[in-house]
Amino acid sequence: MEPNTLLDALLAEAGMSRVGLASRVNQAGKARGRKMHYDHSSVIRWLKGQRPRGGVPEAICEILGARLGRPVTLDDIGMGSTSAAPPVSTPLEGVIVRATALWRGDQQQREDVQRAPVITGLPAVGPVWEWENPPHDRDVSSRGTIRVGLPDVAGLRVARGHYEQMYRMAGGVATRSRVLGFLVADTAPLMRGSYTDATGRELHRAVGGLVAIAGICAYDSDAQGLAQRYFHQALRLAKASGDRAFGGYVIALLVNQSLFLGEHRQAVAFAEAGLRTAGTAISHALACDLHAMQAKAYGRMGDQAGAHRCLALAEAAAGRIRRAEEPDETGYVQPGLLETAMADTLMRLGDTAPAQQYAAEAVAVQTHARGKVHRLATLSDCELRAGEVDRAVGTAELMLDTVRGMESRRLMDRLASTRSRLAATHSGAVRDVVGRIDDTLRIPL
Repeated sequence: MEPNTLLDALLAEAGMSRVGLASRVNQAGKARGRKMHYDHSSVIRWLKGQRPRGGVPEAICEILGARLGRPVTLDDIGMGSTSAAPPVSTPLEGVIVRATALWRGDQQQREDVQRAPVITGLPAVGPVWEWENPPHDRDVSSRGTIRVGLPDVAGLRVARGHYEQMYRMAGGVATRSRVLGFLVADTAPLMRGSYTDATGRELHRAVGGLVAIAGICAYDSDAQGLAQRYFHQALRLAKASGDRAFGGYVIALLVNQSLFLGEHRQAVAFAEAGLRTAGTAISHALACDLHAMQAKAYGRMGDQAGAHRCLALAEAAAGRIRRAEEPDETGYVQPGLLETAMADTLMRLGDTAPAQQYAAEAVAVQTHARGKVHRLATLSDCELRAGEVDRAVGTAELMLDTVRGMESRRLMDRLASTRSRLAATHSGAVRDVVGRIDDTLRIPL
């Protein structure tokens, strides 16, 4: 069951407790000659996605509608028909309502929200298909309580850059609550404000960037289902903004997550969608990354021809990168990122010597601490495959020194994988570094 964040958000807006809602539902039943015994636990089950039987959903609509002073529908409380076919394009107003409800549920650390399962199959592909195809949003203007202007949009862009840097330095676990707090307290009111179509498109572009950061932090915290929902939100906001290049960036986040989840064919397909739909609007840095991730997917599937073809395309795109022409979001495509992807791909294809050379080149290039940890992990893997245990130990020690102070489950996963490979050598040279890694992994996140 999907968590019912819409009902939770409406309860908060109405200032009604769970006990209060249950009591009012019981009273509504009594007025209709029915004995009902709903309580606090019943409402919790509804918030987790359970749909009450009989006329209870309709009663909830009446109760909340009377408190809020406006009509409330079954769709508004997340209890609409589940058998109806999904719309060709999700109405933007509904997207905003569901998005802000999800932010709030995540900020409250609701377990059912944070442990939402990963979406698979056609529902996972649907948001990408929707982004690619018409209908497009003709008018994204809004009439709300506060007036929103371009200075507000500029503030959101500054915040996105701030949280991105925080993520790179401290990790997604530590940054996540800060982003959520900003989304709930500062961003949601703007989404419900008054703005023209032109300002609205800039607003949706800026909010999409923040939502993408929230998704990255959820991914880094290993809340994969939740991260996926944030990425889908960001992609829908990208469509509303009309910025195809930004949509391509969000697609790249979905490609990266697909690689992590082992959905290699999906990763290839999503990358193709990003390259195809963004078209000439795509930045060279993003094209480089999408081709490189396709190569990694092919490498993990053992497709040598596909991997080398995509690596060549990635190299060609890298040669055309002009940093001054790139959007803020592609700042992660730094010198050495392509070499790391090449090392990973070639290593998995069994080409150990060139893989090790590319990994060493990537480590030699200056980058932010988070990126350096991943590069060192790749180099250590290459060195171990080449039988150079002493070198791998030294690289792992650098990795440990670099990761200090970061809170990231993804980086801890890489540490754990490095530890496993080092320990498997049964060499006395690895004893000290394995102990240091164990000490690091014992620190709770």
